[in-house]
Amino acid sequence: MPIMRTLFLCLALLSAGNCLAQDKPLTANEIMARVATNTDRDEDVRAHYVYLQHARMTSRRGKTVMCEETTDARVTPGLHGSEQLMMKVDGRRREGNQYIAYTELLKDKPHPKAGTDSQEDKKLTKAERKQRRKEGLLNDDDESLDQQLVENMRKNLTNEKSKDGLHAGLFPLTGKAQEKYLFNLKGRERRNGRDTFHITFIPRDKDDYGWRGDAWIDTEAFQPVVVQTAMARNIPIAVRILLGTSLPGLGFAVTYAPQPDGVWFPTSFGTEFKINVLFLFHRTIALSVENGDFEKTHVDSRILPASEVAQEPTAESIPQP
Repeated sequence: MPIMRTLFLCLALLSAGNCLAQDKPLTANEIMARVATNTDRDEDVRAHYVYLQHARMTSRRGKTVMCEETTDARVTPGLHGSEQLMMKVDGRRREGNQYIAYTELLKDKPHPKAGTDSQEDKKLTKAERKQRRKEGLLNDDDESLDQQLVENMRKNLTNEKSKDGLHAGLFPLTGKAQEKYLFNLKGRERRNGRDTFHITFIPRDKDDYGWRGDAWIDTEAFQPVVVQTAMARNIPIAVRILLGTSLPGLGFAVTYAPQPDGVWFPTSFGTEFKINVLFLFHRTIALSVENGDFEKTHVDSRILPASEVAQEPTAESIPQP
């Protein structure tokens, strides 16, 4: 009998020890190590999804909108990035005291090189030149400067080496990037209807111009639910004085959600910051992006130009027996 009691006591102590071990709270580094494993794995899986990206970007000078552009694109990720098939462009840019609407990107629109207006064009009156410029028949790079800025910013922030609609360099929580950061666990919170760990992060090197911010990590999936970033350091004042360049307010907010198969994608992304260049050019840039209509493919795919798409066979083209 004493032997049985001793055995039961040992089993009880062993069970209690296991429970204590399981209940031991995770550290910030342990949490982020799991996040790195999951996000690195999902990066490859995302290459098998096609999705719709809705983006709206604006450039403002003070309170005046200089250019605003809304786009819908079908995104096909690949091994090293994504291809975008632009489905809709709806924009307007300010010229003088009025707005000029447009429905195509500058890169898709034939545009003469600077200084190539014909002698006949140069004889036009100011009103005639403005009308022809509205029709895209005259070259004036200054008039499209904000449109160039908007379109280049959108492309760089959403499609640069990206499989998920977010520039690869803007997400500091991958396995490779985590080596450069220090993490701190603030506690647990509800975020977007999910239980999350609240993690803060800063660059390990205090002289690094990387990101600082907050990440809310799902306590079960160990995936980011929300990530908010800001520049860890401001551009040095010597550089701002010498070049007249600064980017106050630069930072990003990203929201993630899982797909039915458990793969997490950024579903929304936003930023607003200022660009001050050479004491002359001042703009506030705002971008909001929504990813949706996700479709999982079973083979690697890419968007083909129309010239490469095979034509449907016709009755005349099918060999007859």
